[in-house]
Amino acid sequence: MTENKAMRLFSRHRYWLGGTLLLSLLILGGYRLFAGGGRVSNEELVFHSVQAMDLPITITERGNLESQQNIEVICEVDDVRRDSINGTPIVWLIENGASVKKGDLLVELDSSPLQERVDGQIIDTERAKALEIQSLAQYENQITQNQTSEADAELRVKLAELELKMYVDKESGTYQLEVEQIKRTIDDVNNEILAAQANLELKGNQKLGIESLFKLGYAGKSELERSRFDFLQAESQYAAKMNRLRTQLSSLDKKETYEREMELLRLEGAMATMERNLQQAIRNNEAKLAQSKAAMESAKKSLKKELERLARYQDQLAKCKIYAPEDGMVAYAVSRYGEIREGVAVRQRQHLLSLPNLTHMQVKTSVHESVLDQIATGLPTTIRVDAGADVCYHGSVQSVAVLPDQTSWSSSDTKVYKTIVKIDEAVTQIKPGMTAVVDIHVDLLHDVIAIPIQAVVQAEGENWCYVESSGSIERRHVEVGLTDEKFVEIPAGLDIGERVVLNPMSISDEASIADSTRTLGPVPSAAPRSPSASPRQPVKAPAKKIAWGETAAAS
Repeated sequence: MTENKAMRLFSRHRYWLGGTLLLSLLILGGYRLFAGGGRVSNEELVFHSVQAMDLPITITERGNLESQQNIEVICEVDDVRRDSINGTPIVWLIENGASVKKGDLLVELDSSPLQERVDGQIIDTERAKALEIQSLAQYENQITQNQTSEADAELRVKLAELELKMYVDKESGTYQLEVEQIKRTIDDVNNEILAAQANLELKGNQKLGIESLFKLGYAGKSELERSRFDFLQAESQYAAKMNRLRTQLSSLDKKETYEREMELLRLEGAMATMERNLQQAIRNNEAKLAQSKAAMESAKKSLKKELERLARYQDQLAKCKIYAPEDGMVAYAVSRYGEIREGVAVRQRQHLLSLPNLTHMQVKTSVHESVLDQIATGLPTTIRVDAGADVCYHGSVQSVAVLPDQTSWSSSDTKVYKTIVKIDEAVTQIKPGMTAVVDIHVDLLHDVIAIPIQAVVQAEGENWCYVESSGSIERRHVEVGLTDEKFVEIPAGLDIGERVVLNPMSISDEASIADSTRTLGPVPSAAPRSPSASPRQPVKAPAKKIAWGETAAAS
């Protein structure tokens, strides 16, 4: 350890020494005033022989016991706002300090508002299930409808293609067949015209013969009229056949000139329309299917949310009864919301009670900032409980806080750091909250020169002590090292066998202080007084620096 660390550790004792030394100074000052001499007799000085020793470095602190395994039981039930109660009331609560086994009922909260919420949520969940089933059926129906409409549109496109192909086929197409049909009709009409022409010539010849016979008196008038009628009829039939021929020729010309182009435009347009109808049907089907799928997904998500909400409400309902997670002793929590008792409404995440394991305990204490750099996890410790001072437990430093305890900021400028000391062995008959004294064994210095703390005087940043030298008392500067509750290490300035004054404040003559030595006559050779006669307590606040003569050291 460095000299600075040792100085900080040693300075912890000055505050305690200051009051004790001041008291001693007042007593000695009163004695001198009473005596009226102002000098110090040899009998007033107490000496200690310097010797090498093993110096254990121990830091002693006080703290409170707590369990290493402290299971906190908290309220996990959310507040039902509509019941007009701020929190959830406690219906039943186990007795404070009771011993419980794992699975025992600890707390029962009012579950009636939650039960109503669960019942209502069941109805909402069933409604969401029905909607999800309906949306799924609509989605599947939409798939079938899309397939049907798309197939129908594709069929119409194929039919339009075939109709166009059938019309333009040069061998057996519709157009070719119609043209050939007209041409065959024209041929038939031509044949009919030839027959009508022959019949007309025949009827004409017959009419001429009847007219000749009528003139000769061999034919009657009726026969003449009949022959004339037959001739007119034959002539009419011939004219009709000629008109029909002209009509067929016009139809052929129209078919080849206009109707072919018009039909091609119609068929091509119909096929393009059917193709567009197919694309439109595909897009409409995609949109309808997307809408149906979105509705189905929305229904599924809604059902999932309702199921999650139902599960959460049911879980909240189940958490109205809190069971012990492990064996232990019940300890009610101290809450800023008030005491824990039946009828009190508790909030979610509120600490209700704890189940400490009483066989594995630890001590929560605080260490002064001046010795913080000497404390490390794993250092061995000795623990004594005030309620059982005759029992000593062994432990180790478990953790040291990184930041100072905030509770100490408002009370003092001195900073302390929370430290957890674990008791390594199983314990009995001790409870959480009991006061314990912890000795942290920082180091063990072997074969070093050490003197009692009260033999060293500190002032204005210097350390010295009074040493017997050839019948005189010499003030000698010394270097201080580590210290325990009674002794301080002197790395330099003293030798083994020398004698130091244990009550240096008895030497208060200003003239002698100005000199390096003071003659007191024969120095007593009595055995030194044991420094262990007056136990010391650790001091957590370093004392201010003082000038010589302002305070005194106690013997």
